[in-house]
Amino acid sequence: MVELRVTTERQSELVDITRPVREAVAGQPGAAVLVYVPHTTAGVTVNEHADPAVARDFESARQRIVEEKLSWDHVEEGEENAPTHVRASFMGPSVLVPLAEDGTLALGTWQGIFFCEFDGPRERSLHVSVLR
Repeated sequence: MVELRVTTERQSELVDITRPVREAVAGQPGAAVLVYVPHTTAGVTVNEHADPAVARDFESARQRIVEEKLSWDHVEEGEENAPTHVRASFMGPSVLVPLAEDGTLALGTWQGIFFCEFDGPRERSLHVSVLR
């Protein structure tokens, strides 16, 4: 397993982590790579990474779907982050990406792997494991 670190700059942000994941698995034989986020207010997804507007649209849509102003039961004084837990669950904590025979990520032409921050800015970790 390789641990990657990601530093986010905003409360809600998609960070393209395709390159560091690709570098973490380079030269390792296997069937697939598992990218796992060990946080309850963050997630990971695969989506288009050719146009940065897609990530911005994604951030905006998530905030409209899970609004801050709703009535939330989970309230921690000074850290009212219930919506961030819901947003993270919608995304999920992991993605599984097949590896090509040469060990490269078998992503589509426009696809990239994104770390999804919902409760930033923070420094976060990700676990990358090659499955054999």
